[in-house]
Amino acid sequence: LKIGLEDSAILLNEHFGKLAAKQHEAVIEEGKAFLEANGKRDGVVTLASGLQYEILTEGTGAIPTIDSTVTTHYHGTKIDGSIFDSSVQRGQPASFPVNGVIPGWTEALQLMPTGSKWKLFVPSHLAYGERGAGQQIGPHTTLIFDVELLEIK
Repeated sequence: LKIGLEDSAILLNEHFGKLAAKQHEAVIEEGKAFLEANGKRDGVVTLASGLQYEILTEGTGAIPTIDSTVTTHYHGTKIDGSIFDSSVQRGQPASFPVNGVIPGWTEALQLMPTGSKWKLFVPSHLAYGERGAGQQIGPHTTLIFDVELLEIK
């Protein structure tokens, strides 16, 4: 059987597309299973969006709005515990607009009183979704963040 260059490219693309889809399915299912089990733990709140949070420290300050700029300390891991980003490790808090971060953070920050420290469990669709982020966060990855809201600027 002889096939042309164009047809072989199409066949290879289909094959690798199917392989990628299977790999993504496993990551998606792992995230769903984690969030389902996590949502049953005492103290974990699951919002309609699928975002989950656990209050580690209850703050008493003002709550940011969508238009606020905030300063936070955070520590981000994947569900396997591997760290992908941490202002805590850098020793330098991070400031950014509430509407300039992943959707899971945008939603959580608008519920957090200043001075709070929450653990966020962010489903892929509220994080980096199917595109992932850089080398460390693959497509469809569920993320966990410890977020301390230090101030509203």
